[in-house]
Amino acid sequence: MARKYILKKSDLPERSPFGIDYRKELNEAQYHAVTATEGPLLVIAGAGTGKTRTLVYRVAHLVEIGADPRSILLLTFTRRAAEEMLRRASLLIDNRCAKVAGGTFHSFANIILRHFGQKIGLSPSFTIMDRPDSEDVVQLLRAELGLNTKEKRFPRKQTVAEIYSMALNKQWTIPDLIERDYPHLYDALEDLLRLYERYVGYKKGRGLLDYDDLLIKLKDLLADHEAVRRRLSDTYRFIMVDEYQDTNRLQSEIVRLLAASHDNVMVVGDDAQSIYSFRGANFRNIMDFPKDFPGTRMISLEENYRSTQPILSLTNEIIRRAQERYEKNLFTSKEQGDIPLLVRAESEQAQSRFVCQKVLELREEGVPLWDIAVLFRSSFHSFDLEIELTRYNIPFVKRGGFQFMESAHIKDLLAHLRIFANPQDAISWNRVLLLHEGIGPQMSQKITHWILEGSQVAERLRSFESKGKVAHGLKTLAQVLEACSEGQRPAEKVQYLMQYYVPILKRKYPDDYPKRLKDLEHFQGITERYRNLERLLSDMALEPPTDSVDGVLAVDPDEGPLVLSTIHSAKGLEWHSVFIIWALEGRFPSYYNINTQEELEEERRLLYVAATRAKENLFITYPVKIFDRGTSMILSRPSQFIEGIPEELLEPMTLVDEEEDRGWED
Repeated sequence: MARKYILKKSDLPERSPFGIDYRKELNEAQYHAVTATEGPLLVIAGAGTGKTRTLVYRVAHLVEIGADPRSILLLTFTRRAAEEMLRRASLLIDNRCAKVAGGTFHSFANIILRHFGQKIGLSPSFTIMDRPDSEDVVQLLRAELGLNTKEKRFPRKQTVAEIYSMALNKQWTIPDLIERDYPHLYDALEDLLRLYERYVGYKKGRGLLDYDDLLIKLKDLLADHEAVRRRLSDTYRFIMVDEYQDTNRLQSEIVRLLAASHDNVMVVGDDAQSIYSFRGANFRNIMDFPKDFPGTRMISLEENYRSTQPILSLTNEIIRRAQERYEKNLFTSKEQGDIPLLVRAESEQAQSRFVCQKVLELREEGVPLWDIAVLFRSSFHSFDLEIELTRYNIPFVKRGGFQFMESAHIKDLLAHLRIFANPQDAISWNRVLLLHEGIGPQMSQKITHWILEGSQVAERLRSFESKGKVAHGLKTLAQVLEACSEGQRPAEKVQYLMQYYVPILKRKYPDDYPKRLKDLEHFQGITERYRNLERLLSDMALEPPTDSVDGVLAVDPDEGPLVLSTIHSAKGLEWHSVFIIWALEGRFPSYYNINTQEELEEERRLLYVAATRAKENLFITYPVKIFDRGTSMILSRPSQFIEGIPEELLEPMTLVDEEEDRGWED
């Protein structure tokens, strides 16, 4: 009988058959997302949960298990994102990853249409127009159709191009889009449709495609030619799409068609960060993916590597209230941290003062200015803060939208105020006079010389020899000058000035005057802080501090300025400390921008995106006693998205002026 020799159980770790130890490099959810290679897969990647890392490792894993790199298609929203992911995947294994087909939907469409476009009557030598090219063609055809005459007001070329693009991306008809998003342009609908027909014919006759045509033609090619559809589907056996919540209806249809012979589609995104409907993005794409691809497996990435747990607990609560969402609960190993603060300010100025003071405190604690951000719903929400930051000598850079002094309609209003303060201001006179019909540059100079030669400005305006619209405009302007007497406060002058300027605003900016009007109303609110016109104008005339940062606060020139940003422009970024200002019911969400439940829910997601940008500190502020001229209401409640959240998740704080604080306890 043979002797036995017992082999003891090895304590050595199992050796991975791959060059990468995926179990070690990834958390559990990421690992399952990376190694699930067959069938449809929906990865709900919460904010800061390593979405890009997951995509990079999945590319590497597919190549390591033997997939032909040329059979992998990675679709992203920027060329740089695709290149960076494939570069990182190559560093993980080898240069085989460089053969992966990666790029944007538009770049992929360009490649495919060059090869197969003749199937739909498209020459492979077609020329791609960028947006300025498209706008120039619109301008040319508009002139040919006689739509650019002064007698017949017609939308600007930029607006027309935007309307045509949005209709295609949303797969809506132009009449439907006009009715919903541009009702003030409804009178121009017939001409817009006529111009669109001419625009389409012009492009076809000259072998031109605009950006939207690339997607339209690709979808048509895939839908109408089965042989091409099968060939492409057989070629790209593994399809991955990044930021799927930002895709439009057209792009989701392309993905479905590309997967005709298989369902190996992995889409990564976060329903809670779908905030770009104004660009055509469709929230339903990510919510309906399981319907479009039956048998979808869903994996949620919930471990956050950015924020502290108190911040995540608040953001979880904000999005938990959403009407429709995928269940997820962000968590982190960084359990300790300060509870986010809900700061109630007695006025907009108090809100601005708090932000400035707290920013300086954070900087003293060692947080660099570039690692602090102030986020807001709309660009004009930061106007007052920009003035206060300048007073505090805090350098800042603004992203998304325009700075206060860069908007033409604000400049128009300020030009009038400068004339009130200094009737000899020839530059302001020129801007004011050019607003009137019938007055061009030469006549404006002539009138300005006439005005400056005398002392009684209103009388000089009335006595200038003119006829028709010019004479009427000058007389109206003279009345405004007389009505805005020296004794009035700046806010009263602006209130009267608005009555005169709004008709000019509608005529000069017919396409987007409703949005500009909100800016002016907000500016009117700022003027209420001032008793003196000269002080107001001095503050408005201060150069942006970012023009000369040297020496401000004695900061290191490499430190960089404080970041002011719209929330839309902040997506994908992160900062040590984040302020969200104007979290006021009626402003966020705005009473003016919400027409449907879908729009309200997107506003909720917008706040969620803003809050998840913070790593260590989060301050949400709102001013009270804000008079809304549109509704004649006093706004004082915090946003409905945060009202009622337990204090252990969002700690309330009230601002008290130093001279009022006597140390008394409630």
